[in-house]
Amino acid sequence: MKKSSLNTISVIGLGYIGLPTAAMFASRQKRVIGVDINQCAVDTINRGEIHIVEPELDMIVHAAVTEGYLRATTRAEAADAFLIAVPTPFKRNHEPDLTYVRSAAESIAPVLASGNIVILESTSPVGTTEQMVEWLAAARPDLRFPTPGSEGEVDVHVAYCPERVLPGHVVRELVDNDRIIGGLTEACSQRAAEVYRIFVTGDLLFSNARTAEMSKLTENAFRDVNIAFANELSLICDKLDINVWQLIQLANRHPRVNILQPGAGVGGHCIAVDPWFIVDKTPEQAPLIRMAREVNDGKPRWVLGQIRGAIDRKVAAGTPEDQVKVAVLGLAFKPNIDDLRESPALHIAEQLAGSTSARLLVVEPNVLALPRSLQDYPLVELEEALQGADVVAVLVAHKEFQGLREQLAPAQEVVDAVGISLERRKGS
Repeated sequence: MKKSSLNTISVIGLGYIGLPTAAMFASRQKRVIGVDINQCAVDTINRGEIHIVEPELDMIVHAAVTEGYLRATTRAEAADAFLIAVPTPFKRNHEPDLTYVRSAAESIAPVLASGNIVILESTSPVGTTEQMVEWLAAARPDLRFPTPGSEGEVDVHVAYCPERVLPGHVVRELVDNDRIIGGLTEACSQRAAEVYRIFVTGDLLFSNARTAEMSKLTENAFRDVNIAFANELSLICDKLDINVWQLIQLANRHPRVNILQPGAGVGGHCIAVDPWFIVDKTPEQAPLIRMAREVNDGKPRWVLGQIRGAIDRKVAAGTPEDQVKVAVLGLAFKPNIDDLRESPALHIAEQLAGSTSARLLVVEPNVLALPRSLQDYPLVELEEALQGADVVAVLVAHKEFQGLREQLAPAQEVVDAVGISLERRKGS
């Protein structure tokens, strides 16, 4: 087998994807330079510790740093391959914000050299990889960069290769999952494949950059549409006094039906954001994708209204509003992780804090401190919250909440957005 010429890998962005990716390369005894603008994150990593919650990652990072394969810094340095894994949020009108991608590209431009490969991993609108090449070429006119479909000689190869991992399983899925390799040219794809063959055991699936970009968006839009169906069904069932959890269980006994579970909404940086990139590019062709986003974005408002109604009933029964205690169970965007990005549960808690004088008792077992928006409220254990609560709002199906229905008191009002307690309350 030909020996790889990739001895030093630089990962730009050391968040939920970048840090595990850097750790995977380092675990294969590659020299890895991690770059992040967050000095606290850099310092934490250089101590052999991690600033995010992800099973197994702490041990891998500690070993990589101790053995000298992983080092973090705030400034880009020379390397053989550069992987960009920075956020791609959207602006107020759902227009994609590529500021971080541009900043990352311009930060590595001064240290690029002939023979390098630059890979964009950040979930991006179609055409972003080509736009990144324009930024790189403007900063380094002395280097030749690829253009789509051209197979001429270049100095720096460029590709788009999106991640497709599940929080809580990132370490395993980075290795096991198939990977899309979207080079601007065939030669770019081959160079990118060389990078991922260092640790990926899944299949490497070759395409072009635009198709790879759209594939990532399509995967998340597909999931968003299916979640929207479940969430809309939960609203219909509430109106018709039907237990939606039992309904879905029964409907899923059909051999070709697999309805997902409703929730408080859709969060995270992927599903809650990516479909808008499709809508922004092709608004006339994407009415279904837009509607799914609107349904899922509207679910937190409905859940908030349910909680507000429970509080009002306690007030009507004689408890002053500022004496009503509400246990808010869960802030993360999905079960058993600490990630609060675009979290509908966090949004509900923040809106509740700003619209009622009721006393909130917040339970989030995966964080050590509440975000600034909720710092006026206590972060408590589940038992403490349930003991004093008049209203219990279940917003995330964390494993710590699985035995919840046996712990509820008859007088407690329960708003369960994830179905943990409904079997006890409504029967089956």
